Amino acid sequence: MPDSTMTTPNSIDLADFAVGLPKAELHLHLEGTLEPELKFALAARNGIQLPESTVDEVRATYDFTDLTSFLAVYYPAMRVLVTPEDFHDLAWDYLQRAATQGVVHAELFFDPQAHTSRGVPFADVIGGYRRAIVRAEKELGVSAELVLCFLRDFSAEYAMATLMEALPYKQWIVGVGLDSDERGNPPAKFTDVFARARAEGFLLTMHCDIDQPGSIEHIRQVIEDIGVDRIDHGTNILEDDRLVEIVRERGIGLTCCPVSNSFVTAQMKADEIVALLRRGIRVTINSDDPAYFGGYVADNYVALAREAGLDAATLAQLAVNSFEASWLTPGRAAAYVERVRGYAAQHGVDLPAS
Repeated sequence: MPDSTMTTPNSIDLADFAVGLPKAELHLHLEGTLEPELKFALAARNGIQLPESTVDEVRATYDFTDLTSFLAVYYPAMRVLVTPEDFHDLAWDYLQRAATQGVVHAELFFDPQAHTSRGVPFADVIGGYRRAIVRAEKELGVSAELVLCFLRDFSAEYAMATLMEALPYKQWIVGVGLDSDERGNPPAKFTDVFARARAEGFLLTMHCDIDQPGSIEHIRQVIEDIGVDRIDHGTNILEDDRLVEIVRERGIGLTCCPVSNSFVTAQMKADEIVALLRRGIRVTINSDDPAYFGGYVADNYVALAREAGLDAATLAQLAVNSFEASWLTPGRAAAYVERVRGYAAQHGVDLPAS
């Protein structure tokens, strides 16, 4: 949990402020919320023998130096997800945790190909997730949407087939994205898939992971060639002032993940995140794969505040950004922004007028 000793000059406890701050989470992989305790429970339910015998042994495997070493642990863990109930329990576990961290809206990535490629029906995956989302709205007051991500290290043809398989469930999916190993898998590989997704009415986002080979060219492709509505990670955009200006003018949000950044590179990219924020980019803060990186969304707010010396007003602005960069309808987004402003005012924090 966040360090409760962090205070600002006006005696606001920044950790408590960050937890209570109403916020949207826009970069969260449902499969990345598989905590070791749930992993063991699902393995037992499905008769799967795990190589680890304790929670501590599982956590000891979470030793990542880059994206590739992370994925080598991440995908094998998913084999415990088999039935619709498993997918429900995974999403429900996350949504309960998110509610305790101030999340009132979440746009959740899921990777159907990681499951269909091992024989799990698409309907079982999305059906389980959808049931948890409906339950969260009713029982927790947390709204959520699904964002279908294609695995970029699979073929474009498989991505297109997955898109076709998703069409009967369009009403449950707000947008599509692209994730997994970026090396040798540029966004341009999936241009036709994303064009078809756009034609079907889906919103678009793509991972442009930090410090990858060709990062700035990949960012250019998603902005100029594909025309995404959001960019996931994307802090390497600072290498090109022209692209920064395009993103600012179009109001494209960047979904940054400080804690996970610190696992796959030498730092959490705090300087870059703050620089983009100061230049008027809709930077948002998210938790990515919190079961693996040890920090849910409020923990990421606090970690960034500690690293960059941010105050409560800046954290509140990041929360405002999370709703303005979301795929909520304008009216719902504006209502949530007012909740942020009200929360800030209750704590004596002034935010500039919109």
